[in-house]
This record gives sequence, C-alpha cells and structure tokens, in this order.
Amino acid sequence: MRTVCVCVLLAAVIVGGCASSKGESYSLVGFNFAELDKVAILEVTGAVRGETVKNEIGTFFEIELMKRGYSPIARSEIQSLLKEQEFQASDITSNTGAAAAGNVLNVPAVMLINIPKYKEEMNMTAKLINVEDARILWIGNGSGTTGKTFATILGAVAGAAAGVAVAGEGDQLVGGLAGAFVGGVAGQALSPQQAEQIKKVIAKVCESMPARFVGQR
Repeated sequence: MRTVCVCVLLAAVIVGGCASSKGESYSLVGFNFAELDKVAILEVTGAVRGETVKNEIGTFFEIELMKRGYSPIARSEIQSLLKEQEFQASDITSNTGAAAAGNVLNVPAVMLINIPKYKEEMNMTAKLINVEDARILWIGNGSGTTGKTFATILGAVAGAAAGVAVAGEGDQLVGGLAGAFVGGVAGQALSPQQAEQIKKVIAKVCESMPARFVGQR
C-alpha cells in the first residue's frame, strides 16, 4: 500500500509539472521610453496573498525592468513613503490614483501588477503608467502554471512517508494519510518550484516591453 500511494503521488507530480507559460504586451506608439529613468512598482493585487509572495513577485519584475535600462525603486521605500502620505492600497489601483502616488514618489512612471487567478494556473497583467497624465505606456499579460500543485503533492509525498514511518504496523494507512494531509498543507508555501514557474510567466509578460534605449535588450 505504501509503495502504491507514493508512486501515484509521484506520477501526479510529473504530470502537474509539465505546463508552459505564454504572454503578450503592447506599448504606446511614439512615446520616448528614454524619458523614464525611475519606475516604482506600486502594488501587486488580486488573488495573491501575503507580503512575502508579493515582494518576491515585485522583485522578479524589478529584474525585468533593470534588464531594459530602468531603475526600479525599492519596494520598502515605496511603502514607507506612501504610508507617510496615508495612501491606501485601494487608492492606487486606478490609473489616476497610481499617477498621484507616482507624484508623491517623484518618479515619471509607476507599475501596477494584478493577478486575478492564482491556483494551479495563474493569470497576470502588468501596466506601466505615465505619472504626468495617467496614460498607459505599456501593458502586458500572461498565463502559466504556478507550480502550486507540484509543491503541494511533493509535500504530501514527504508527509505520507513520514506518517507511515511513525505509525504502528496496523495504522500505516491512517498514518500515511495524516502525513499526506500535513505535508500537502506545508506544500502550499511558496517553493523554489513555484518561484521558477512564476518567473517564467513574468518573463513572457515582459518579453516585448520596450527598452529604455535603442539596441538594449
């Protein structure tokens, strides 16, 4: 029974880990992106919960911005300044609200990230907003797997093995199921697999984001 359970769970891991990411983006024709030196990623909204996950997603976007010649403002500095001005998260979800926050931060452009779906699959939209007139300068969207199924099942495999090991001979099935439950719950935390998959989605979203300077990737 123990061998069968573990094999079934491992098979599910293999199947659940095979998904591709995709994305597309559009930019405002004629805008001079060289004007944008600093960019502030204001907020990550939607189905994602927890500041740790939001900060990590923000960091992945900061990397993509830096690749294209922009200078992202540290998220901790952004949060501190907006808190001083009594900005709430709900105040910056609209283009005009985001532009107002950008004026406070003294940056020419701000970015908003929305993740309406974050389960086994995720959907993501990001937009770069001009602080001067609240126009959308660039918008990208993408989708792909989050790796949550992989992490949950992998945690369940480890939990099931541990549950069987500590249970008595007559209670191996009960111990295995209990361990699988505990391991599965633990697997809900952001894992390296999840981070890698989310980075792939973000890379696709930003794939055709304009560089600040011509010829820069």
